[in-house]
Amino acid sequence: MKKFLIILLPVILLFTVLIILFIPFKQSLTFYEENTSDIEAYLPLEDGGTFQIIFTHSIHLTDVVEKYIVLENQDIQQYEIVYEEFGIGMPSNAQGNEEFVYEDGRYHIKNMENVFPEIKLRNGKAVSEHRLVWGSDHEYITEFNNYFEPGAWFTIKIDKLSLWQMIQGVRIHE
Repeated sequence: MKKFLIILLPVILLFTVLIILFIPFKQSLTFYEENTSDIEAYLPLEDGGTFQIIFTHSIHLTDVVEKYIVLENQDIQQYEIVYEEFGIGMPSNAQGNEEFVYEDGRYHIKNMENVFPEIKLRNGKAVSEHRLVWGSDHEYITEFNNYFEPGAWFTIKIDKLSLWQMIQGVRIHE
């Protein structure tokens, strides 16, 4: 019986360690290198969590703010866009149930329901000023250049990560 326990205990311990390391449990906004499964960076974010991607428009050189929310099915919904100038790449009006408003010198398209399973994004190269904002009051902000090379592109998804994946990636912080 003692030999059996001596053999069984390490097996149980090893099995427990493997479960802890490799079972995905932490939902995160995950940045994958290009079209691969290689995690570049991640930001823990729960259902209903919001984040913003702010970039400087390469022609107008003004900020564009895209606002997103994490849905229960791990999709990402864009619910608002804010910008200062009409022109190349900028919407000129709201569609469907969206609301177009002008507030504080900026154009807002609200009530957007653009849902994405993933977002393909390139960090700015000509004007490399992309920023990520998050937190319940959008109090945290960091520049993409702190984590990604200018011109790099990546896939953004909501995924559950294992402890092993989190160790391999870089946690985004303010």
